[in-house]
Amino acid sequence: MTIEIYRDAWGIPHLRATDARELARAQGRVTAHDRAWQLEVERHRAQGTSASFLGTAAVPWDVLARRARLADTAERSFNALDPDTADWVRAYVDGVNEGLAQGASRTPEFADAGLAPGRWEPWTPLAVWIATHILFAGFPAKLWREEVIRHLGPEAVALFATDGPGTCGSNGWLAAGERTVTGHAVIAGDPHRFIEEPGVYQQIRLSCPEFDVVGLAVPGIPGTAHFGHTGTVAWAITNAMADYQDLYRERLRRTGAGVEALGPDGRWERAYRKTEFVEVRGAEPVPVEVIETERGPVIAGGPEGLDDGALLPDDPEPPLALSLRHPPRVLADAGFATLLPLLRARTVADVDRAFDTWVEPVNVVQAADTEGGTLHRVAGRVPVRSEANRVRTVPAWEPGHEWRGWHGTPRAGLTDGIAVMANQRGPSAPLGVEFAPPHRADRIAALLNEKGKWSAADMPTIHMDTHLASAAPLLSLLAALDGLAPEAAALRERLLRWDRRMDATSEPAAAYAAVRSAVVRRLAAHPAFAPLTEPPAYPEVLLPWLGLTARTAFALENLLTAQELYGIDRPAIVRAALEEVAARAAAAPAGRTWGDTHRLAPWRALPGTPYSTDTYAEPALSGDHDCVLCTSAVPGLTDLAARGPAARYVWDLARREDSLWVVPLGASGVPGSAHHRDQLPLWTGGDLVPVVTDWARLTKETDDD
Repeated sequence: MTIEIYRDAWGIPHLRATDARELARAQGRVTAHDRAWQLEVERHRAQGTSASFLGTAAVPWDVLARRARLADTAERSFNALDPDTADWVRAYVDGVNEGLAQGASRTPEFADAGLAPGRWEPWTPLAVWIATHILFAGFPAKLWREEVIRHLGPEAVALFATDGPGTCGSNGWLAAGERTVTGHAVIAGDPHRFIEEPGVYQQIRLSCPEFDVVGLAVPGIPGTAHFGHTGTVAWAITNAMADYQDLYRERLRRTGAGVEALGPDGRWERAYRKTEFVEVRGAEPVPVEVIETERGPVIAGGPEGLDDGALLPDDPEPPLALSLRHPPRVLADAGFATLLPLLRARTVADVDRAFDTWVEPVNVVQAADTEGGTLHRVAGRVPVRSEANRVRTVPAWEPGHEWRGWHGTPRAGLTDGIAVMANQRGPSAPLGVEFAPPHRADRIAALLNEKGKWSAADMPTIHMDTHLASAAPLLSLLAALDGLAPEAAALRERLLRWDRRMDATSEPAAAYAAVRSAVVRRLAAHPAFAPLTEPPAYPEVLLPWLGLTARTAFALENLLTAQELYGIDRPAIVRAALEEVAARAAAAPAGRTWGDTHRLAPWRALPGTPYSTDTYAEPALSGDHDCVLCTSAVPGLTDLAARGPAARYVWDLARREDSLWVVPLGASGVPGSAHHRDQLPLWTGGDLVPVVTDWARLTKETDDD
């Protein structure tokens, strides 16, 4: 048994072992060494025990994790794994447990939180995976649509349909050999997630006699599930924006034996029920009633109804609750059977077969190999059911809302040697309801078509593009205004001359963002939308999907271009917003740029420090939500960017050593480490780190590293 751990100049671990199982153990150990705090936070979140050291702020999440039975789903899924995969996952967990104590001793957060590292179970990686992705597909959007339908009518749903807050997207593109200078394919892109400290992706190399893979791992998960390069084949994913989770309105009643739910056949069915307690640091334990019907776990409400007894649309009488149905719970499968075959893949056919067993999140996969093969397909499980299930919550007691098998996963080809995915309506269109606007995808395709041949080194220029096509509707309304005061007229002329690039150094970009935010706030405050400001009865953890200002911000294009908007005088709102910003600018110092307020705001787990203690110590950022450089603020609420590229990668199929990657902060999760934040200047500036494959250029790790 031999395990060797090397590091490159950026502290990125390169692991070598005698077989796949020992390599998994090494991966677990080095991850615990580098990211012990992150692993423990994720373990506790998956189990619904994070409030025990994070305090009351973590209670809403813990309650959801308990009610949704995330840990139980993970344990069932682990028990259903094939023996080879199960042994491999166990080895990873063994490594985590071996490395946690040492990792915790290096990490000050443990002492700050009064936490000692616990023990991982064999099913814990599956629980972390499920917990990470339970809100990924945005099922709370169905609650938002219910509110819109209830207050404004079904026709209003389309007005707010767009890539909304809380969703996760990505850019990804593939240039086949015919479009590159080497004659071999290049794959590039960047996943968009909340920027966390430490980061949600871990650069790593995994080498044994079976395979040698560089890739981006999710800490707590063995292998490199989303992005990897084996030397002969590389793959990457983007969010397919598919809809594969359902919410059922349940009628529950208490009996002497427990709880019953009204089923679609008109009969009352026995439901699973137990009471659990969420331990809370500095407060009393919170009791949680865990109920599961034939549809799935109840995540809101109970036999007595929702928290305030409110009715949902089309329901003549209480009580009501909401149950969640999603593929891992139904199948007892988290998709881990994909992970080892991906590492062993040599061709796109191997990658294709591996992704046949993928479950969630539903992704668009792009892959290419050194033989010239390419792949562009959807992977994951999407149930076949009624259209109503996809759009909104549905009554559990009515027939016609059951799942009836699984959709096939669509495939697509390349156009002129190029394939682009950026969460728009692409091959996954039949599987989803809401998609991202086409701006990012259209812009990437246009940039790729500006040149006949591309190299791996060229690709970062696309990553960093800041053109904002979605500015057009607001600028058109500004252009049509007349009779403006001198200050407002001058501001409008500046905006109409603007090149529409959201560069951190741009003063017009800052002015545009200020006007946009003022328009969003005024629209959201209009009496026509007042009913949507009523606090809903849903759990607190789901409320970010129901915020009117955020929903207005991300649907602004639709709201400004709709033929009619409830009698709202949109030119008058734009005029007032322009005048407001012009008056404010006249009283403020000159030279304000977009980067003055558009700054990175990474999430940290410890209470009281969701961002840095001095937010403006974080770097200024270029980009915006609809730019290829997708650094997402929430217009009308904040210019800070909590979401953006959680990594960037360029996979070169001609020479793997010409591949490139970068993460927002660094390889180490230990504050004060030389590699804690050393990649941040590169990430901010658009530079990437070379992928090192020559073992002679690496430093073998010693005990005192």
